[in-house]
Amino acid sequence: MAQPFELPDFYVPYPARLNPHVEAAREHSRTWAREMNMLEGSGIWDQSDLDAHDYALLCAYTHPDTSAEALSLVTDWYVWVFFFDDYFLEKFKRTQDRTAGKEHLIRLPEFMPMDLATPMPEPANPVEAGLADLWRRTVPSMSLDWRARFAESTENLLNESLWELSNINADRVSNPVEYIEMRRKVGGAPWSSGLVEYAVGAEVPAQVAASRPLRVLCDAFSDAVHLRNDLFSYQREIEEEGELSNGVLVLERFLGCSTQEAADAVNDLLTSRLHQFENTTLLELPPLFVEQGLTPQECADVLLYVKGLQDWQSGGHEWHMRSSRYMNGGGAGAPSGLTPWGPFVLTGIGTESANIKSLIALTGAKRLRSYSHTPYEKVGPSVIPPLDPPFPLQLSPHLEGARRHVLDWAERMGLLEAQPGVPGSDVWDARKMAGYDLALCSAGLDPDATQDELDLSACWLAWGTYGDDYYPVVFGNTRDLAGAKQCTQRLSACMPLDESTAPPEPVNALERGLIDLWVRTAGSMEPAARRAFRTAVDDMTESWLWELENQYHNRIPDPIDYIEMRRKTFGSDLTMSLCRLRHSQQVPPEVYRSGPVRAIENAVSDYATLLNDVFSYQKEIEYEGEIHNGVLVVQNFFGVDYATGLRLVHELMEARLSQFLHVAQYELPVLYDDFELPPAARAEVDTYVAELKDWIAGILNWHRECARYKESDLRRNFAPRGGHLATGLADSAAATVPTALRTAAPPAPAAPAAPTAPAAPAAPAAPLAPAAAVATAAPAAPRDAWTAPGPSGLGTSAARIAERLAS
Repeated sequence: MAQPFELPDFYVPYPARLNPHVEAAREHSRTWAREMNMLEGSGIWDQSDLDAHDYALLCAYTHPDTSAEALSLVTDWYVWVFFFDDYFLEKFKRTQDRTAGKEHLIRLPEFMPMDLATPMPEPANPVEAGLADLWRRTVPSMSLDWRARFAESTENLLNESLWELSNINADRVSNPVEYIEMRRKVGGAPWSSGLVEYAVGAEVPAQVAASRPLRVLCDAFSDAVHLRNDLFSYQREIEEEGELSNGVLVLERFLGCSTQEAADAVNDLLTSRLHQFENTTLLELPPLFVEQGLTPQECADVLLYVKGLQDWQSGGHEWHMRSSRYMNGGGAGAPSGLTPWGPFVLTGIGTESANIKSLIALTGAKRLRSYSHTPYEKVGPSVIPPLDPPFPLQLSPHLEGARRHVLDWAERMGLLEAQPGVPGSDVWDARKMAGYDLALCSAGLDPDATQDELDLSACWLAWGTYGDDYYPVVFGNTRDLAGAKQCTQRLSACMPLDESTAPPEPVNALERGLIDLWVRTAGSMEPAARRAFRTAVDDMTESWLWELENQYHNRIPDPIDYIEMRRKTFGSDLTMSLCRLRHSQQVPPEVYRSGPVRAIENAVSDYATLLNDVFSYQKEIEYEGEIHNGVLVVQNFFGVDYATGLRLVHELMEARLSQFLHVAQYELPVLYDDFELPPAARAEVDTYVAELKDWIAGILNWHRECARYKESDLRRNFAPRGGHLATGLADSAAATVPTALRTAAPPAPAAPAAPTAPAAPAAPAAPLAPAAAVATAAPAAPRDAWTAPGPSGLGTSAARIAERLAS
């Protein structure tokens, strides 16, 4: 059978090495699989299947330095996980039997007790028997923290198979952001990263396991592993198995391009994720070690783990090139009798990728483009595509009172004047703040709020937006990253968890405002709620540091890192956590941790953040010298002009909105049944979904009406500062749902607003029609009007793409 596309040139900067114990692992895995009844008689595999797939070779490449005993155990884990995948396919996906598939998955966590003294059920099939055996053999040498993390990733890997089955049943291909998120759970690479800790004999210290750098390393590693697998497995999954969960297919459908062009785009994203991995290792780990006070041994453990992830990338690529399981242009005929390689020997089928030509061609141009954005380019007024979500706008009748209250509050807190001894800190005055009209945003976000609730919500929005404008001017223009970190640490101290602990004496308006809001909002919260509330605020303020770091290096973020951090800079994560607190009395916490609810929250957040990026494009690019904007991120990644980047962002917005509606209509009812929720809990979740609809309608209305984005507003707001002086790292788009902050006792505010994010155009921005206000784009061109993507990305040239879109 002919291959559907030519494999692209892969970025493989580290040579693959082969563990010398590979043959022992092969022999052991054969014996073990037979003992677990996975071979002849299972209806899934026989020994020829196991030998052809050669999982021992995979593990020998991905764990080149581990001992013979550990390699055999790790190999057994991979035999088990691939057997589970094929077993689930044969028993439940092919038959589309979701009910039986769910029953199968429910039992599996019982074979992973934290304490081995806890009895396990009697295994009823080879999957259960294999998991029980592996768990008993693995966990005695690992900490409880590792056991919990590994069990969670294993459960995610198993449970999200239902998501894939649901998409097959609905004949639905996911959108790109949805796919990346779900692939991490289904694809198993986070699970693999846990086995890396076991294989290298170095656990990640518990105090940093959940930190941004370690989370990004795991996510970037996972995405690269999965995208690489998608390229190799496209033919088997799409043409033979009828799968719909493959990154090439996802981009093929979303971009409306050929399979080859989609494969090239997937490879570009894979390369970008590896660049993100390297950037995080070099720039984010050293400060983390110092800030967390890790011992030399703990630092060495983290770095050994990082090296293990690098080995996995290179070894996994080599195995894909050799395994008969995948499309690799002759992998089944790979030579046998391999010998261990030294660390600098570049031989073998897949390793021609790991050479100087590959490093220069795949790394140089793309990496340079991410650092070469020219700030303050003239781009003209932002073009606004058709935005018409099917949610009616409702405004609180208390709007006028909230307008008066928030202006008075801002003046009392000192937000409307320069801070003593801080040059450039006069970022707001009464005229600007009145034009920003943050009370209007609150009135749309929570139309049912009381006057007190709306007042508090508007003050939270004002504080978050002020902080977002304050950081880049006070710390960004002076490149004072140390001062920004100190400010952020003090802000966290302004929110004491213990009611008896007094906050520090405020030294500026930012601290004064936060202390006031914290007391008014968290005063009578339960300890767990206060902790979650403060964590959400901390996540937002710390994300402003991420923006400052990128601005310092003039680095346009990786697209996936941008989307995920944008939820924090915008305040979306804060919004959702606070909203969940309001409904927690009726709804079990595991419901909010479920895939469908998280999918709804992320889809709504991404729609709103990208909406802000569309409106704030001129403000951020031309007036603030920003690199954190979704349109720019897309321009930089694909190497296209503004018009094309805007269209892609708009289509992604529409895809995320469509996903929100799909999950709410089809997946939530299934979730209710899965958790056997009573009517009251179902009503609470439905109310939460309705609040998210208000959130979208309110944010859109605010962007259209406020005096913050129109070209005439920009000229007026920036003129006193003399042209090109940034007043915001990104724009804080009123990212809060006021109702989310309501608790039984104190009235709750809307989550603080937050900033926008990066992307630098590789091609000059297309000239826009002159307008004194934010322009409205014509309806998007049909998908078949696109220019076919060229070899370096999406589109042969900005001019041709713009010409086609215009036609």
